[in-house]
Amino acid sequence: MASSMLLRSTLPRTFASATGRNVLRSALQVRASSTAQYVPGGPIIKGTVNDPVEFPHPSKIHGSYHWAFERLLAASLVPMTAAAFVTSGSSYPVLDGLLGLSLVMHSHIGFDSMVVDYVHQRKFPIIGPILTWTLRTATVGVLVGVYQFNTNDIGLTELIAKVWTA
Repeated sequence: MASSMLLRSTLPRTFASATGRNVLRSALQVRASSTAQYVPGGPIIKGTVNDPVEFPHPSKIHGSYHWAFERLLAASLVPMTAAAFVTSGSSYPVLDGLLGLSLVMHSHIGFDSMVVDYVHQRKFPIIGPILTWTLRTATVGVLVGVYQFNTNDIGLTELIAKVWTA
């Protein structure tokens, strides 16, 4: 009885290990017969994450100047928004225009950072530039719309004041 239990428990493992060895042997033979040459550390594939990073050329619109401008713009929106709501937009149209321009530029910088971070042109060579130019076109369209609204209609701060009290 004990010998039959021993045979039952070891027999499946024997066949499984032999089958596993055969699968491993056939996989190694396929790899050895392929045309790609073995490189220690794995193959180097062009056009993927294995490529070295190309560093951009130094520019004043990138790096610390760009970061400082973003922070200055974000910090200036707080007092500008408070001043726009204390005063009337029709009394100070320059303030209304600056608020509209600052809001659009702040939004553009935020969306541009999102596109650059998540839809990088190296990873998405078709959709990346399309989204970048779509964002630029939309920003220009919104700037034209804000200008038209501020000059030919009640203005941004008057609109927000009316919506706030409605």
